[in-house]
Amino acid sequence: MTTNTTPAAPAAAPAASRPAHRDPNVLRWLGAFTASTLGDSIYFLALSWTAVSSGTPAQAGLVMAVSAVPRALLMLFGGVIADRLGPRRVVIGSDAVRCLVTFGLAAVLFLVSPGLWVLTLVALVFGTVDAVFLPAVGALPPRIAEREQLARVQGMRGIGYRLGSVVGAPLGGLAVALGGPATAFGVAGLLFAVSVPLLCALKIRPLPGDDEPRDGTALSDLAEGMRYLRRHKVLGPLMIVVLLGDLGFVGPLNVGLALLCEQRGWGASGIGWVLAGFGTGAGGVSLLLTVKGRIPRAGAVLNAAMVVGAVSIGALAYVPLLPVAVAVALSIGLLAGLSGALCGALVQTECDPAYLGRVTAVSSLGSLGIAPLGLPVAGAAIGAWGLGPVFVVSASICALSGVYGLTAKGLRRAELPQAA
Repeated sequence: MTTNTTPAAPAAAPAASRPAHRDPNVLRWLGAFTASTLGDSIYFLALSWTAVSSGTPAQAGLVMAVSAVPRALLMLFGGVIADRLGPRRVVIGSDAVRCLVTFGLAAVLFLVSPGLWVLTLVALVFGTVDAVFLPAVGALPPRIAEREQLARVQGMRGIGYRLGSVVGAPLGGLAVALGGPATAFGVAGLLFAVSVPLLCALKIRPLPGDDEPRDGTALSDLAEGMRYLRRHKVLGPLMIVVLLGDLGFVGPLNVGLALLCEQRGWGASGIGWVLAGFGTGAGGVSLLLTVKGRIPRAGAVLNAAMVVGAVSIGALAYVPLLPVAVAVALSIGLLAGLSGALCGALVQTECDPAYLGRVTAVSSLGSLGIAPLGLPVAGAAIGAWGLGPVFVVSASICALSGVYGLTAKGLRRAELPQAA
């Protein structure tokens, strides 16, 4: 296997490629990804509702946290699996398993009231599937679009993710209200089922090394991927930036936002407005990247956005009025969305496709694997020191990650390819 640090050129790439947002193949992928994200949002809401209805709050919290453990432990090996088996095969298998599990749980709920152990088992299955699904999703775009279109694909992915998150929760709540959790799980299973034929219909572009036999063990593949990252002048520093940013951003904001709204007397509607501000900002950046296709000086802009965004994160804990908090959240969404979208685009365009599953696994590990396990720590810190100091520490970590990225010459000078 090659160990070079420059992205492999696509095989037989045409002189000019169709913009990703007008490519039927990419749109099929976007439909599958959005359906899967919607299904995941509905599943999560239905699982939390069922767990709260079946046990104590502490037991419900345990059920919801269970899926994070296999995701954190297995995600790096999930990247190895994606690179070995091919990302489309892994994504199809993952959504098929989630479809069967959610339909099965819906059937059980229609017939009996299962104990919490059944919900815990389902959460474990979903966490394990996520560990292979998430790296495979990141490794798929170079096989459906040209390299100069990958930034647009990343923007489209951001739109699909935001749509799934914003629409999924209300749709899941409506399903629970009309037919109970069993109906919600059934709707989630149906959405997972919709994604499978769309994924099967994708036209995959063969890339160099896709047909080469893979020798060695999973551990040796993983070690080789880590060596590739360590030697890469862009991706190596970028992974450190991502990890620090996720550790500073995910835990305190997820726990602290609810406490902030409670302390200010803004209530549940206040949380909704603040989250809407954040989602609007992040979604707007994704739309910009989809249409524009390229942002100049991507590496420098990514890290500068993290530094400036850190100021907004620190300020959020001291905002006295809800409209101001929504405006601050909008700025956080814009800046965090910009840095996140550019991070994803650089991973897509800089990485040799042979390593993309493993690199995506590393880039996802912070936000989706390690950071959720730190939520209890963030809650304890807020309880001990208060919102303000914890948000300032969170902002400082985010700023540190951006400053580090600006000092890494390879990352600071990284550029996205010119889009058609």
